[in-house]
Amino acid sequence: MPDGYHYADGEPLNGTADVLDLIGETWGRDVTWVAVPIERLPADFFTLSTGVAGEITQKFANYRLGLAIVGDTGRQAAASNAVRAWIAEANRGEHLWFVRDEAELAARLSGRG
Repeated sequence: MPDGYHYADGEPLNGTADVLDLIGETWGRDVTWVAVPIERLPADFFTLSTGVAGEITQKFANYRLGLAIVGDTGRQAAASNAVRAWIAEANRGEHLWFVRDEAELAARLSGRG
């Protein structure tokens, strides 16, 4: 895996405090990207009207950390046109990516250099 990457496995993220703790784990470690397994996300992350996804992704942006959601988002994308569009748009950007696995993330990060 390229330098500057942290795979954040662990307990589910249940709120802003958990997200800030995760960001704190990376502080001072020369990390530029944090990969979060989809299973760690709050249950309402993909219900965009709740604002949970925006709150979480904004925290990473505020601390200038890229966020990669690792796992299969097919079910969520199939259930909502808005989610499908959001995932597609995010994957064209430079701060939030949805990837199938660590290999896909590694390839994307390696291609940035």
